[in-house]
Amino acid sequence: MPSLTLTHEQGQRIFLLLMALPGLLYVIAIGVWPLLQGFWYSFWDYNLIRPNRTSFVGLDNYIKVFSDRTARAAVFNTFQFTFATVSLQLIIGFALALLLWRDSRFNRIMLALVLIPVTMTPILVGLVFKALLNADFGVVGYFLRAAGIGPEGGLLSDGSVALWVLIAIDCWHWSPMMALILLAGLKSLPPDVLEAARTDGANAWQRLRLVILPLMLPSVFLAVILRGMDAFRVFDTPFVTTGGGPANATNTMMLLAVKEGLQFFNVGYASAIANIATVYMAIMAAILVLFIRRADVRANVK
Repeated sequence: MPSLTLTHEQGQRIFLLLMALPGLLYVIAIGVWPLLQGFWYSFWDYNLIRPNRTSFVGLDNYIKVFSDRTARAAVFNTFQFTFATVSLQLIIGFALALLLWRDSRFNRIMLALVLIPVTMTPILVGLVFKALLNADFGVVGYFLRAAGIGPEGGLLSDGSVALWVLIAIDCWHWSPMMALILLAGLKSLPPDVLEAARTDGANAWQRLRLVILPLMLPSVFLAVILRGMDAFRVFDTPFVTTGGGPANATNTMMLLAVKEGLQFFNVGYASAIANIATVYMAIMAAILVLFIRRADVRANVK
């Protein structure tokens, strides 16, 4: 019987596979399996209160997401929150990146200070701002009410402005991260191209519009993808500040899914909401990646 012998390359591949196997099993157990399980539950009328009365409903849970008034409002709020936060954070982050572009000791110190909000968890940020904006004892909310600015119950109690307050909180929290990504893109720009534009007589605005921005497109799209996907699945801050209120004005898709699954135990409907949110994020990421590739092709052709 011939003996099984392995070459050095084959043995190395098997060794690397065995080393990666625990991580792969962890990803399957923690990420892939719950995702597949949620996809399966979304086709069933499955409620933890009555687990023995489960029935197959097909696409009814998905249809309910678009026919239910609360769910439609959550979808609209999620898109509005995502578009507003990413747009504002892109502007603020790019402005901060330009201010911190010059490599100096002062800018390095300022960058470290600017990044402090990013080190805080979203739940902590939400609790801090909820306390600050409280109309009864909050440092900000009390004086706003005393000055007659905003509603009597505080800014978070008004359905017309509560979502925009959450948008402002998210901008304070994550604009430094956007600035860090864009700053890395600025520092990777070829200095000879910028020096050539300066030599040709281009002023600061012309260099920004004609040289810096076109070269920064890959970094901009990367920042938009990362922040867009993170903003679309926002849950922590609305949960601890408003709980989706008042009158569902700050309800988001992830918050609604958690409410349906953990508060009303409607696992099938909650899974459908989460799956739709996942599809939305995948579509947005695919569109942005397509834009990145096109921008990269144009840059290489030129």
